[in-house]
Amino acid sequence: MFELIDMGERARKAAASLGKLGVTEKNRGLLAAADALLANTEKILQANREDMETGRNRGMHKGLLDRLKLNEERIVSMAEGLRQIASLEDPVGEVLSMKKRPNGLIIGEKRVPLGVIGIIYESRPNVTADAFGLCFKTGNAVILKGGSDALRSNMAIAGILRDALSSYGLPADAVQLLESTDRETARQLMRMDGYIDVLIPRGGAGLIRTVVENSTVPVIETGTGNCHVFVDESADIDMAVDIILNAKTQRIGVCNACESLLIHEKVSDRLWPVLSKRLREKQVEIRGDETVCGLVPEAVKATEEDWGREYLDYILSAKTVGSVEEAIAHINRYNTKHSESIVTKDYANAQKFLDEVDAAAVYVNASTRFTDGFEFGFGAEIGISTQKLHARGPMGLKALTTTKYIIYGNGQIRP
Repeated sequence: MFELIDMGERARKAAASLGKLGVTEKNRGLLAAADALLANTEKILQANREDMETGRNRGMHKGLLDRLKLNEERIVSMAEGLRQIASLEDPVGEVLSMKKRPNGLIIGEKRVPLGVIGIIYESRPNVTADAFGLCFKTGNAVILKGGSDALRSNMAIAGILRDALSSYGLPADAVQLLESTDRETARQLMRMDGYIDVLIPRGGAGLIRTVVENSTVPVIETGTGNCHVFVDESADIDMAVDIILNAKTQRIGVCNACESLLIHEKVSDRLWPVLSKRLREKQVEIRGDETVCGLVPEAVKATEEDWGREYLDYILSAKTVGSVEEAIAHINRYNTKHSESIVTKDYANAQKFLDEVDAAAVYVNASTRFTDGFEFGFGAEIGISTQKLHARGPMGLKALTTTKYIIYGNGQIRP
């Protein structure tokens, strides 16, 4: 516990220093960190190779291995994310409103950092860089708790980031990595409400549930992704097939991948001969209802559990529906409120889908894979919130700020 308290005190001190930095100094630190990541690519890759080998030896699921894996392209993306964050407008200090009261008081609302942010995450070592970048730009210090599967990768990345900050005279404790991987340490972190202002879990349903149930620190809940694509009766079949293939197979181990497919009964006969061939090429297992199994010989019968599953695997559940209303009702019952898409040429159905589907991101004629801070122009993301308070969807810079009221007077006292 002493280690955590020490980290919390250092984070508080760093946050106070970060709050005084101007945007030029913060951007300089971000660009230095981006350059350092690229300059140390081989060091990061070596650490990641060791993590990958350990994961394979432990029988880690291929979806989680995909999340864990780093290569040169992904490191370049991490660095580019930091550069994008540097190029974005700094939200800290923005005055959202200013009005004069009848008594002469001038009351304004100003955007300020949250303070110290704790992040508990699994597998993805790129989160280490993304979280640092967004927190640093918004004047927040961050304490990171990654999983044991990515420990070497996270240590390499965090060390490089800290060295880059120190080289520019910036507080290295703006980013700290908790190297202990035992569960009790994680639970202690969840109870550091005297030091941490907000806790964000990123990972599977089990991790998120544990944090929500055990934390005394306020939690921003990031959700798992049982994402759907609905092919409407007016859909362009070729477009639908391309969107489904991208959403399902471009990366399987991510929360914005398509896990469930809904097909209007009027296009099933035209869609499945093309789609099933493309899915077979990607070795995707189809778990379908009676209609799907009748049209796709290799499909297996879906169970009730399949409609709500986040597979993170080459598995796709598929159900036939008779209307856009039935599709929306199914999605709202089984989804995790993450990302949902309709493929259609019908404007009214598109608008109905956008209005009535309850999710953080709702698409018309596009892949769910775009629910991502980088793709949304945020540079990176701290996570994808599926709750409705404070932040929803990909969380960029503004989601890591709060507001305070600033009041100007000239001697007013309350009667």
